[in-house]
Amino acid sequence: MADNKTKPTDGNVNEFIESVENERRREDAKTLLKVMKRATGLKPRLWSENLIGYGHYNYKYKSGHGGEYFLTGFSPRKAASSIYIMPGFKPYAKQLAKLGKHKHSVSCLYVTRLENIDLDILEEIITDSVARMKQTYPDWSK
Repeated sequence: MADNKTKPTDGNVNEFIESVENERRREDAKTLLKVMKRATGLKPRLWSENLIGYGHYNYKYKSGHGGEYFLTGFSPRKAASSIYIMPGFKPYAKQLAKLGKHKHSVSCLYVTRLENIDLDILEEIITDSVARMKQTYPDWSK
């Protein structure tokens, strides 16, 4: 079985953010740090080389494959900031309709400019998603 490549590291979150070349992504990352802190109450941790995660949980599939992942997180990517909403977006249709300019996949929200979305709605989604994850994985850790 393949080993999960996304793992927590001892890297410095602030140093990582300061190393982001794109100024808009760097400034949006600083804003997301504040939003995530309010929404989660957890400390950020660098995962792999370019993901900032909050908390973590252990999962195991019926196949026996399992691993560890963060409850929520984000990454300042080249094209957009990626925000990870681990329970997925099905429960958030009403919020997404009011969020503003974005794209999303199953559990990843892509935002090119934070100024184009409603940060209060984003915070509401993050807060609820973390509560859902804690309920689904009661052994979650900070």
